[in-house]
Amino acid sequence: MPAQHPTVDGLEPAWQQALADLRASIARQPAALVAYSGGVDSALVAAIAAEQLGAQALAITGVSPALAPHLREEAQLQAQWMGIEHREIATSELNDPAYSSNPADRCYACKRELHTLLAEMRDAAAAAGFEAAVVLDGVNHDDLGDHRPGIRAAQERGVISPLAELGISKAGVRAISRALGFPWWDKPAQPCLASRFPYGEVISAERLQRVARAEAWLRQRGFAELRVRSQGEAARIELPPDQLPALLDTQLRPALVTAFLELGFTAVSLDLEGLVSGKLNRALPQP
Repeated sequence: MPAQHPTVDGLEPAWQQALADLRASIARQPAALVAYSGGVDSALVAAIAAEQLGAQALAITGVSPALAPHLREEAQLQAQWMGIEHREIATSELNDPAYSSNPADRCYACKRELHTLLAEMRDAAAAAGFEAAVVLDGVNHDDLGDHRPGIRAAQERGVISPLAELGISKAGVRAISRALGFPWWDKPAQPCLASRFPYGEVISAERLQRVARAEAWLRQRGFAELRVRSQGEAARIELPPDQLPALLDTQLRPALVTAFLELGFTAVSLDLEGLVSGKLNRALPQP
C-alpha cells in the first residue's frame, strides 16, 4: 500500500492537489516503465513512480548521438538521487530516413523508435511473469498546445502522460519539483541536438557530435543555457539576451572562433535576438 504523504510546505493549494492526484494516478499502476530523458518533467514522473511503486518502477533513457553527453550524465546522477533503477537503451532513429532527412515531423520517427523498444521491454517482462507494466512519459499539459509530433507516436503505443492528463503545466512541474527538494527543479529546457538543424537539412551522427562539442565548449566557459544552431556548415549561437555581451568579450571571441573553425564550422555568428525556445518552428506554416 503506497505511503500517505502530508502536504508539502510552500506549495500552493492547486499544486498540492495536483501532486496528490499524480501520486494517486501512478499508485494505481501495478508497475511502470518511465520514458526518462532527465528533463524536469520526466524526472518528476520517475520520482513519483519510484516513491509509489518502489522496485516496480524503472526509468529508461534512449541513447543516441542526438542526446548530449552532459544530459546523459545528468540523467544518470538524477536517477541515483531519486533511487529509481535506471537503464539505457540504444536507439537507432538515425537509420530511419523519416528522421535523418529532418522533416517537420522528425520527432514522430524518434518517439516511434523509442516507444517501440519500450513496448518490447514491457512485453518481454510480462511474458517472463513480471507485473504488467504501463509506459509513462513526461509530456506536460503545455506540450499539448505546441508542435510535438512525438506525442502522436506515444499515443499510438498506449503511453500514459500523467502530467498532461492531470492538467499539470511546466510551471506546475517546477513548483512541485522545487517543493519536493529536487535540485534540478529550475533546470533549463534542453531539447535533443537534432533540434539545432533547420527542417529539411539532413542530420547525421557526425553533425550532431559537432554541435555537441561546440555547446560543450561554451558550457565549460560558464554559459549554461544556450543553443548552437547548425545552418549548413555555419554555426549560429543563441544565448539569453543578458549574456550576449559576455560572448563578445575581446579575449573570448577569438578563442571561440578558432575553436568552432577547428570543429569544422566555416563561419560563426551570434543571434542578436537571443535564445528563444521553439525558434525552429517559425519555419512551419502557421495555422
